[in-house]
Amino acid sequence: MNVDPDNVAFCVLATDEEYECDIALQIHFTLIQAFCFDNDINIVRVNDIECLVGIVGTDESEAPKDAHCILVTSPNVDSWKDPALDKLRLFCEESCGMYEWVPTITPPPG
Repeated sequence: MNVDPDNVAFCVLATDEEYECDIALQIHFTLIQAFCFDNDINIVRVNDIECLVGIVGTDESEAPKDAHCILVTSPNVDSWKDPALDKLRLFCEESCGMYEWVPTITPPPG
């Protein structure tokens, strides 16, 4: 992220009840959020890490990966034409307009 922040479109921070009291993770999130704010990177939180892992997918032959911080990169300017990224960007802008600096997304069950 700090090597080329201009190519990061979004930062997704994920947690759930199991990690709510993890002080080290909360400090890590605070530092990531500060970096994102300083570099104009949109940031969202997801409150169900298991669901996020299911959406992002993992290779079952590998050990589970840490999905607490996922970066969505934007290799070129045309990527903003992707309707899903544009919708997420608008969601972030609207949330910031309502003083929710790090909006939280609740994935649907299932």
